[in-house]
Amino acid sequence: QVQLVESGGGLVQPGGSLRLSCAASTTMFSINAMGWYRQAPGKQRDLVAAFTSASTTNYADSVKGRFTISGDNAKNTVYLQMDSLKPEDTAVYYCNAKVLGASYWGQGTQVTVSS
Repeated sequence: QVQLVESGGGLVQPGGSLRLSCAASTTMFSINAMGWYRQAPGKQRDLVAAFTSASTTNYADSVKGRFTISGDNAKNTVYLQMDSLKPEDTAVYYCNAKVLGASYWGQGTQVTVSS
């Protein structure tokens, strides 16, 4: 069982920045893939950014050039730096980790972009 704890969401004005954190209860070396998804009201949960391997990242087209995923193996933590935020980025952001074929989710953190 892997537990994921997210933090860093909040309310920000358009053009602003936020950094999300996701701390895993296991070592990053045992995780096959890890990343961030988001779900807006009435919409499906979609990939935002993820490590698909130790050195390979994948981003949704809508966030390329604005969001950056990074990791700290010593802290078993993955970050999502979000810059130039837009109202359409408003959603609940979820951390996800895949370990040996199982998929684990965090509790979600709300990001609201509004003036």
